[in-house]
Amino acid sequence: MTQEFSRRSLLGAGALGALLPELAIGRAPGISSTQIEAPVDETDAAWAPVRALFMLKPGMAYMNNASLGMPPRLVVEAVAAGYEAISREPLHGKHDLQEIIATRTIPGLAAMFGVEPDEIALTRNATEALHVQATGLALRPGDEVLISTQEHPAGRAPWIYRQAADGVVVREVFIPSPLETAGDVVARFEAEITERTRAISFCHVTRGGHMYPVRALCAMAKRHGLGTLVDGAQAVGQMPIDLRELGCDAYSASLHKWILAPSGTGFLYVAREARDRILSVFQPAATAGNPGIAPGGTADFPVRAATATALGLVNDLGLHRIEHRCRFLSDYLKAGLGDLRGVTLLSGPRDLSCPGSTIFEQEGRDAMAAVPWMEEVGQIHLDEHQRDGHNAIRVSTHIYNTTDEIDRLLAALS
Repeated sequence: MTQEFSRRSLLGAGALGALLPELAIGRAPGISSTQIEAPVDETDAAWAPVRALFMLKPGMAYMNNASLGMPPRLVVEAVAAGYEAISREPLHGKHDLQEIIATRTIPGLAAMFGVEPDEIALTRNATEALHVQATGLALRPGDEVLISTQEHPAGRAPWIYRQAADGVVVREVFIPSPLETAGDVVARFEAEITERTRAISFCHVTRGGHMYPVRALCAMAKRHGLGTLVDGAQAVGQMPIDLRELGCDAYSASLHKWILAPSGTGFLYVAREARDRILSVFQPAATAGNPGIAPGGTADFPVRAATATALGLVNDLGLHRIEHRCRFLSDYLKAGLGDLRGVTLLSGPRDLSCPGSTIFEQEGRDAMAAVPWMEEVGQIHLDEHQRDGHNAIRVSTHIYNTTDEIDRLLAALS
């Protein structure tokens, strides 16, 4: 149906505006995408209409959302429509897509995360955003930055670059896995602050699903006059997040994981009040009014425009419902793992773990080998977590997963 509509509509000049409403890209802020009825509870039956929006191969259970989420069919169609528009009539197609990005995608993100549109810069992913925020932080040789031992390589790499290029001192704060308490995380960072420390950089949610006390860390850092830069790649889309309430100076995220946007989408938030500390690495004449944080040049306009569709779906469902659904599935998984012999659950309690990711070790099972084995024997996609001293398996369940799929996983493990 969509291809027939697009062929008919795109024959006219500037027809993308007619096509995209058909694909249900709503208007920001609070954009709506599908008008799907919100599920009434966390059960599989209530979420079956949502699962029907996705295109996954029948019989396959995808439980690696922390690596890459699956965009629903509507998002795929929006990307295709954008590329068809820009191919049939490049000038008008480009302008229409740019308008959608400027009036829907960016304002939609700002509304979702409680900030202003001019505080949001689109990037290809969290990795790019992390590099921009780290290299843009105003530092002198000898200044210190504290990071945790649980940072993703993409969160650690830009600081190692600054250490080599600018003489910045990067010090790692050991954080145990699993986390002990939220207060312990804050205390460990605070204990490492010296007179040379200028900023702390840490993840909101670790690769293994441990959830840091972001608000408390930012408040502590502010008392010491330190900047705060956060890696939110594993957090956005799993639960409601208000960046203004968190109090961080910068926040980087990928949108192709839990938000279910097209692959290659992310954003960087830089608070207005932090523009004197986090500077543009692209425009030497940047000002507080024109911070120049976003990378320049021609962007993947169809992909960025279609991100508005993903935001619309999330808004229709409600992030609080998504959080409850993800918790429901991970709790179901954790209960089942508790019945298996030789399994050690490494995910902490609710206040220290994100809704959707679960990590565990199983006696006698190599996590790295378990990934291809599970796909072969069960058509189940998951990931390993061989870090922080663990030989763990990571299962990241999203709203479209089911308890039947989790039962298949548990049966294979047993």
